[in-house]
Amino acid sequence: MAAHYQIEGSTSAAISASVEGGIRGGALAPGAALPAVRALAGELAVSPATVAKAYQELRQRGLVVTAGRHGTRVCPRPPVATRRAGLLPPPLPGVRDLSAGQPDPRLLPPLGPHLAALAAEIGPPAGYATAAVVPELAAVARERLAADGVPAAEITVTGGALDGIERLLAAHLRPGDAVAVEDPGWANLLDLVAALGLRAIGVPVDDEGPTAPGVRAALAAGARALIVTSRAQNPTGAAVSADRADALRALLAGRSDLLLIEDDHAAELARVPLHPLAGATTAWAFVRSVSKPYGPDLRLAVLAGDEATVARVAGRARVGAGWVSTVLQRLVLALWRDPATADLVRRAGESYERRRDGLADALAAHGLAAHGRTGINVWVPVPDETVVVTALRDAGWSVAPGTLNRIAAGPGVRITVSLLDEADLAPLAADLARAVRPTAPFGFTA
Repeated sequence: MAAHYQIEGSTSAAISASVEGGIRGGALAPGAALPAVRALAGELAVSPATVAKAYQELRQRGLVVTAGRHGTRVCPRPPVATRRAGLLPPPLPGVRDLSAGQPDPRLLPPLGPHLAALAAEIGPPAGYATAAVVPELAAVARERLAADGVPAAEITVTGGALDGIERLLAAHLRPGDAVAVEDPGWANLLDLVAALGLRAIGVPVDDEGPTAPGVRAALAAGARALIVTSRAQNPTGAAVSADRADALRALLAGRSDLLLIEDDHAAELARVPLHPLAGATTAWAFVRSVSKPYGPDLRLAVLAGDEATVARVAGRARVGAGWVSTVLQRLVLALWRDPATADLVRRAGESYERRRDGLADALAAHGLAAHGRTGINVWVPVPDETVVVTALRDAGWSVAPGTLNRIAAGPGVRITVSLLDEADLAPLAADLARAVRPTAPFGFTA
């Protein structure tokens, strides 16, 4: 814990508010250690039970994590806006940023022409009573999902994949429930699970998706929900194969006590067939976002599922945000219907595939294993994330440390290929090989 910040309070609510204030102001940085329960109780002249309750409240809100002998620490990305975030230094000059996980802006469809056409044909403004899922969008979404083997009789839309997953978890689970998530997995999802006060159970992932033994162990440990990335898994690029889908469907068949959520965020970019698990359990949902193929600013995802699950999500939306903008829905519909956009998305998927495969081949030439079957990321297991990330930064590359993506999985780094050109692949692989196996000691730079 930062020596200059003193936690205060005589009640559990006051103590948790004091810790939150320290996080919000930047005095308690991500990963900072908090005092042991008994030590803080002595400092504040309160009972250990009071401090324990404060820490429990902070854990349920996803602000802190407790890890056995490592004590209680501030989460790596606590769900609270901080002044510190605005003080982060800009990227180092000349460093190529391969850490963001964003699609290549050069391969995103232009929105201007579609917005202009939409403005000319949209008609009178929609009111509160008429705003909902645009019927034409729902019809096209059903066709696209059915073509991939996803039953979509019941459908709604949400403000992106993570918004849909949050609504699903909030509608089915309560704080303290366990959620089976991929390990390594999507950092934002791990943060969301913590912020909802849920308990994450890591499921190992290989190139064919979550392993059957890992899912079986999570179910035995009491998981109430299972979240599976269908394709382009973040960060490993895994995609659920036909054999893995068969094994998981057999394992999940008929489960009435488990919510199954499938995330197909890459959709058309994935370049491999979809093997859905939809319908394996009584309660299920399939979420497909448009952000990766069509643009991160398009905050829309289609959510299909069983009748009760979709009704819960739509009902919660009605009493909250209300609906996803019908203007946005019509824009997405126009993009789906445009042959030129479909061709651009196809070419984008091919481009990502060349860059992923090219980087994996270049790394293999240096004796390094890499994972990136689909999507825009390559995951490289490394012995020490800090050493590799620092050495690559000094060589002019910024990559993401895997620690934010991991629960119990081994260390690694995530490299987003979207800003790489094919000429960059060999130099990056050589620099990464030197970072993993330095020929001479090197010091950390400031």
